[in-house]
Amino acid sequence: MATKTAITDIIVPSVFIPYLIERTAEKSDLISSGIVVPDPQLDVLAQAGGRLINVPFFKDLTGADEVLSDDGSLTVGKITTGQDIAALMMRGRAWSVNDLATALSGDDPMGAVADLVAEYWNRMEQTTLINVLTGAFAGTNMSGLVSDISGNGTEAARCLNATTFLTAQQLMGDAKGRLVAIAMHSAVATYLATNDLIDFLPDSEGKPVIKTFMGKIVLENDSCPVGTGTYTTYVFGRGAIARGEGSAPIPVETDRDILAGDDVLVTRRHYLLHPRGVAFQSHTVDGASPSNAEMATAANWARVYEVKNIRMVQIKHKIA
Repeated sequence: MATKTAITDIIVPSVFIPYLIERTAEKSDLISSGIVVPDPQLDVLAQAGGRLINVPFFKDLTGADEVLSDDGSLTVGKITTGQDIAALMMRGRAWSVNDLATALSGDDPMGAVADLVAEYWNRMEQTTLINVLTGAFAGTNMSGLVSDISGNGTEAARCLNATTFLTAQQLMGDAKGRLVAIAMHSAVATYLATNDLIDFLPDSEGKPVIKTFMGKIVLENDSCPVGTGTYTTYVFGRGAIARGEGSAPIPVETDRDILAGDDVLVTRRHYLLHPRGVAFQSHTVDGASPSNAEMATAANWARVYEVKNIRMVQIKHKIA
């Protein structure tokens, strides 16, 4: 009888776990665009325990300068601190496939497994991030970074175009130059392309062309919210989202049902995807870790950075 190569023969957890994390990051458009930036400090905090991660920060210096005098002293000021709070995502997924080992019997079975699982976790991270953004932009003190033009009177005024985009990014004031990328629904990207508002730039490394809108890298993602004809588009600065990678107690497990001939792969993730400067309040979280629906809940978020330091803008608009 032929010996069957099972997934337990292919997966070596100590090798697979770092490979999976690396491949997931490689496949992420959000990371490659610079919107999401891995943060070594958050890596450490994500492994320290607890479902809420406290990230203290120094606030900007305040007070006017003073005229020097030979008969008086300068007024002494102080630097103050604030606290950002990130929520730890504790997620997992299991698969059972009868003929998985056969499908993975190519030259690099480990790479094939990593590709399949890495693609899955990349999609899940992007979906989670959209829910994070939905909640964060609806949170306390975030209205100054939201441009809702969907109810404007004329078509030009309520649709995304060069004029409405420039108006939206002006919410960042003189910090608008930090914005580098824009995430939009594919229908929005198609609408802009039909109006010749998307530029296609060749990539120096021979990769597919880079799409830009008003000089910003375009990321198409159909997870961007759509409701009653209103589309939500996000504009980001580099590093607007911080990412930390924790370690689940048992990140990867394999098993085999010998009677059914099924191979089982279980993956578990502990990670952070946090909009810098918008603290997670955890007011309405029922489980050990917030769900996507709870991440999208406005009551769970509050801005703690100054507006110009948030590095992202939300636009609610129509398409013709």
